[in-house]
Amino acid sequence: MTFDRKLIRNGNGWAMTLNSTILEFLDVNPEINMVKYTLYNNMLVIKKSSKKVEIKK
Repeated sequence: MTFDRKLIRNGNGWAMTLNSTILEFLDVNPEINMVKYTLYNNMLVIKKSSKKVEIKK
């Protein structure tokens, strides 16, 4: 499965959005879960992290 995504300007850098299809495939709820990304053999690998988003009170 492959997807082409446009990068968007974010401050001094660039960002990529993840649509709901990708989030569902990864079983990620962005309000609760974090993602982990790794660079491996010239590829960006994104997967669900075991860490949770901190809720600020």
